[in-house]
Amino acid sequence: MLRSNREKQQAYEFVSIEELVPQDHLLRKVDKYIDFSFIDEKVRPLYCADNGRPAIDPVVLFKMIFLGYFYGIRSERQLEREIQTNLAYRWFLGLGLTDKVPDHTTISWNRRTRFKDTHIFQDIFDEIVLQAIQHRMVGGRVLVSDSTHVKANANKHQYTKQQVLQNTREYMDELNGAVEADRKTHGKKPLKPREDVVEKKEIKVSKTDPDSGYMIRDGKPEGFFYLDHRTVDLKYNLITDVHVTPGNVHDSVPYLSRLDRQRERFGFEVEAVALDSGYLTTPICKGLQERGIFGVIAHRRFHPTQGLFPKWKFTYDAERNRYICPAQHELLYRTTNREGYRQYASDPRHCKTCPMLEQCTRSRNHRKIVTRHVWEDSKEWVRNNRLSRSGKYLYRKRKETIERSFADAKELHGFRYCRLRGLQNVREQALMTAAVQNMKKMAIHLDRLENRG
Repeated sequence: MLRSNREKQQAYEFVSIEELVPQDHLLRKVDKYIDFSFIDEKVRPLYCADNGRPAIDPVVLFKMIFLGYFYGIRSERQLEREIQTNLAYRWFLGLGLTDKVPDHTTISWNRRTRFKDTHIFQDIFDEIVLQAIQHRMVGGRVLVSDSTHVKANANKHQYTKQQVLQNTREYMDELNGAVEADRKTHGKKPLKPREDVVEKKEIKVSKTDPDSGYMIRDGKPEGFFYLDHRTVDLKYNLITDVHVTPGNVHDSVPYLSRLDRQRERFGFEVEAVALDSGYLTTPICKGLQERGIFGVIAHRRFHPTQGLFPKWKFTYDAERNRYICPAQHELLYRTTNREGYRQYASDPRHCKTCPMLEQCTRSRNHRKIVTRHVWEDSKEWVRNNRLSRSGKYLYRKRKETIERSFADAKELHGFRYCRLRGLQNVREQALMTAAVQNMKKMAIHLDRLENRG
């Protein structure tokens, strides 16, 4: 006998929403172990205390935002629909079965007006990290950093070309001082002051999202992107720093400043870091050595001129400050240029009759020039770190930590594409994505510990 259940849709039942949400639901764990009370204090200066209509509870507002990032719901309109029909979402927000869900425009209005040009999203991310530190889930001793590209909400064919000034590196004053000190040590005259030269380059600027950057990299898609520079702590792979730049900014540019921010903001006593080959620059190597941090950076493969000896074939004699070529002839110091490179030159009289000349140089005067940066010792220190037993172990962990963090963000939390346009909006997306990843990992881990105990 067939029966229809249609009549049950109109039946009245006495139920509690508390009973309808599974006890092992992720949102129950998040609500239990993550303290959201700090949100009220963070946003209080952004609200008027004695004027205007009563505002939606800020905790409810941000919990709605978190739900969108927890479950990769890209549209705020769709988020409102999902909350209307999902009992777990309603329970998490503290809404009853018949309570009206806050309108999706509330979120967008607050983003465009109340939270615009504020640090509220950075503050929320930082507070979650501080809670992780309290739960002993972040050690701050070993950090792993990398960047990933996030496709901008922009058509790569819609752009204009503009001339912009070349970025001046923050370390230039320090490098100039090192060059002058090195020249003085070698008995060279100080370099004449360089006239201010305005160097420009042509870049593509998107018509739809001018804040994004046009990215061209080997093995990467071409177009307008943002870069999410992220750092994770090795202990439990929790994210400790998020920084967003246009896609045409090199990985190494913001690294040291973001490392210092974590040390100051969270009191980290960083002992070691692991980085990809994109960070293998002399300023970063020197910066890590000066900070007393064991740096492990992947090797960057250089492609020397085909048919000629690579640089590593020439041995540097630190005591006598000279290079020795494969034929055991000396290359003596000549000068130190503005870029910070010492030049070592061979004697053409020896090179002219050398049987290895064709493999060494093709210069008309038969002179071989080898360069060495004034901070090259720091780079060799990093190279030795990478080849050590600890360095090899640490670099293997890089794939298991930072790469996994990026993969989860893109596959599970909708961070493969930018939801909105503009650097500020993309920064919000990056920070909130990282925050919910941390909440999720903390809640699951702490729940497991409690059940185990």
